[in-house]
Amino acid sequence: MARAGQDSVRRLKSNKKRKASSNSWLTRQLNDPYVKLAKEQGWRSRAAFKLIELDDRFRLVKGAKRVVDLGCAPGGWSQVVRKRAPGAAVVGIDLLEVEPIEGVTIFQLDFMTDEAPGLLTDTLDGPPDLVISDMAANTVGHKQTDHLRTMALVETAAHFAVEVLAEGGSFVAKGFAGGTDAELLALLKRHFKTVKHAKPPASRKGSSEWFVVAQGFKGRGESEDSAG
Repeated sequence: MARAGQDSVRRLKSNKKRKASSNSWLTRQLNDPYVKLAKEQGWRSRAAFKLIELDDRFRLVKGAKRVVDLGCAPGGWSQVVRKRAPGAAVVGIDLLEVEPIEGVTIFQLDFMTDEAPGLLTDTLDGPPDLVISDMAANTVGHKQTDHLRTMALVETAAHFAVEVLAEGGSFVAKGFAGGTDAELLALLKRHFKTVKHAKPPASRKGSSEWFVVAQGFKGRGESEDSAG
């Protein structure tokens, strides 16, 4: 029990070997209610709550039959899909190793490789009606470079969704504010009936991350006709 006058916020003991940024991240983790709640409820990461909150708002997952989870490590988003759409076929991909999840086929592979898209769609035995992406590029410490690298992944995920989604399907992806997403939004607005930005409550207030939610995929034929 904390003594009277003791700081109620958990703080790390100083460690000269740790970088200041690492100390800051660890302190946030220790005091983050979503981290605690994720552990209590059995989610693999606090990111699960971001998809839960997006699904509560946009009704993305319920009724989904085939789902692709891009950048699925450590598995929180796939867990949410399995919980909310237990009958759905789910396939995930990530560079990192992911512990098995019942009902989810997981590939440890770079999504940017030529064989990855076909592998994902072949596994589902039919077009997905939901593509979700929590992918982000490894940071190099240069804000503009990190932003551009992540947005390149988001745009690749969007092009993949446009190529494989079933008519009426949805696409959700994490991005970061930075003003270079005009082409991405143009692509999505051309192919989906609605495109919105959202920042779920589970996203940290100080974070520049946002999520793009595109719903009502028009189908490739209709989209091509409307474009030209």
